Amino acid sequence: MKNKKILVVEDDPNFGSILRDYLSLNSYSVILAKNGVEGYEKFKKNDFDLCILDVMMPFKDGFTLAKEIREKNNTIPIIFLTAKTLKEDVLKGFKAGADDYLSKPFDSDVLLAKIKAILNRQSSVEIPESEDYKFKIGIFSFNSKLRILTNQLNKDLIKLSPKESQLLKLMVLHLNDLMPRQVALNKIWRDDNYFTSRSMDVYIAKLRKYLKIDSNIEIINIHGEGFRLIIKN
Repeated sequence: MKNKKILVVEDDPNFGSILRDYLSLNSYSVILAKNGVEGYEKFKKNDFDLCILDVMMPFKDGFTLAKEIREKNNTIPIIFLTAKTLKEDVLKGFKAGADDYLSKPFDSDVLLAKIKAILNRQSSVEIPESEDYKFKIGIFSFNSKLRILTNQLNKDLIKLSPKESQLLKLMVLHLNDLMPRQVALNKIWRDDNYFTSRSMDVYIAKLRKYLKIDSNIEIINIHGEGFRLIIKN
């Protein structure tokens, strides 16, 4: 298996070099950038498995860089490194798309453990991406690119939110089969804690409401396992 590739964006050249060498010794392929602008250019030219971003950097801070990275790839894990420990900064980091957050100075073994946990979580729930984006669901047609669910009988259109669309597509790809709860949480929410689980239940309820017009469509909850999108007949 090929080494996982990590982008490290750190404006302190000494610390950046130490971090790069440490991760390289632990069998990761590492590309180092010295600021947010250079980091984004390197991100666009390579396929990375994870990004480690310093928050306070010249030209472009880590939060801005994370936003740009998320616009190109909304699933790649991001770990923020910062000298700040204020609650507001931590919350801002997670709102910017962080999967984890470490305050300097930190134990390098802790960083390594976090990287392994995130990458293991990613690989354990990987599903081959489907290039299909047009689906038929009973009386509905569903365009996952446009995020539109159309009732073919009366041509009513429902504009889905991004997460509603992702969740419905995932269920369609598992049609009449189990869609594991953990797969959806990690693939769409990138976490499987109590709060994201409750959030997913809310989106499931919304999809049930949209689809209930067709009595042949049912979303069944398999307790502790996940959901099944069933189309009868």
